[in-house]
Amino acid sequence: MNLKKAIEILSTELTKQNPESFTGTWVYINAPRAYRFIRLNLRTPSGNIDWDAVTEVLDRCHQTKWDGRKRKAKKPYEDRTEVDLVLAKYQDKIYTLIATMNAHDRRTRDRIIITLVRVAQKGNMCARQEAIVLIKYTVDEWVEKYPVLYRWGGFSDILEEQIAACIRRYRFTGSFLGYVFKTLEYAGRGLVPLYSLDTPLSSLGGRTWMENVTEDSETGEIQMLGEKSHYYR
Repeated sequence: MNLKKAIEILSTELTKQNPESFTGTWVYINAPRAYRFIRLNLRTPSGNIDWDAVTEVLDRCHQTKWDGRKRKAKKPYEDRTEVDLVLAKYQDKIYTLIATMNAHDRRTRDRIIITLVRVAQKGNMCARQEAIVLIKYTVDEWVEKYPVLYRWGGFSDILEEQIAACIRRYRFTGSFLGYVFKTLEYAGRGLVPLYSLDTPLSSLGGRTWMENVTEDSETGEIQMLGEKSHYYR
């Protein structure tokens, strides 16, 4: 038995019985062979069954039926040891939180973040803060790379609030970072754009605003090179 076979067994039962939702108990009763493999081989750093490792490889139609994490919020606490256990498990893959080279690295990055998110959802404030810091490495790269997220460049405080909300709300709906991206894309539509003088202007060959701003020596008025309209005094 391996993970691929266990998932095949579980997927077969889910397709055949087509439950409205399923939990670990459902798997135990209806796919005992798969459950036994999962229980023995898929564990989080804190020793719990790692259902994320199961649901992430299920077909999308089955992922959305998972109902194993809808729990009431727990009392906040601080335990750095739980965070260190997660980071220690992935110590040779920590580089993926800063930069990724391929799809495998991106999946690993998502796995590390999701594991921290689960600890944070238990109420661990240390895990919550660590997750926000690590997620921002990726988000900052997105803000520079993707036009749909440019507006977030001037709203770091609100950005952290959005990431914290994603951590709180996330269940089992595929990639966590994909969920963050879409959340920021939609939420960012209501932000007023902020522009920096270092912002590249594609219409001017990639030169920045700063490189195309001039001051009239007589009037002190500021305007774009080649433009008649004044921007400010």
